[in-house]
Amino acid sequence: MEKAKNKWISFLADGILSGIMLGIGGMVSLSSENRFLGAFLFSLGLFCIVQFQYGLFTGKVGYIVNRDLPYIAETVVTLLGNALGTFIAAILLRQVRFFTTAVSTLDVTIAERVQTTVSGKLNDHPLSIFLLAVFCGMLMFTAVEGNRKCRAEQNFTGALFVVVMPVMVFIICGFNHCIADLFYYFFAGCPQPAKAVIYFALAITGNAVGGMVIPLLKKLSNNPL
Repeated sequence: MEKAKNKWISFLADGILSGIMLGIGGMVSLSSENRFLGAFLFSLGLFCIVQFQYGLFTGKVGYIVNRDLPYIAETVVTLLGNALGTFIAAILLRQVRFFTTAVSTLDVTIAERVQTTVSGKLNDHPLSIFLLAVFCGMLMFTAVEGNRKCRAEQNFTGALFVVVMPVMVFIICGFNHCIADLFYYFFAGCPQPAKAVIYFALAITGNAVGGMVIPLLKKLSNNPL
């Protein structure tokens, strides 16, 4: 009989894996000339996370409203693992030749693309940062809960669709996903650290609020989750 692993190490390890997968998603998105194709391919990250049951902050935080205090600690450890995973992915991917190579037929490198992406996010005003994160949090809860329901009903086509579509929407709309944005930030070389502290605090809070909106309102509905 296999010995049970330490649960906190397990949460951290699964969080790291999620951070790395979102880093890969961010890399392919930055490498794509077509923004719609890039958004579609980015969804591979969340698909792997839900398929292999890794841990993602934005996938867990919405369930806090129906869980106990230890679950909050689990979510925080998952967030730390996610951050570490994005850092690992960013540091390693900065070493490959593609980082400073022009993207296909475009006269721009991935390094330049990610710098532009991060600059736009960090120079946004606080309310916009927060609101964009709220909507992203709602989409991520929809993806995770929708996938759970579809899998329980053995609707595997729906389970795939409900993961891919919310991810494509938040990428195309420019909504703020705190973990994906952490990857971009580390990938860009950690510019403007003072602004980054404020930005990520707002993005994390917005994702958390957005993730909780649906389960909180469904408590008032005759059609609960």
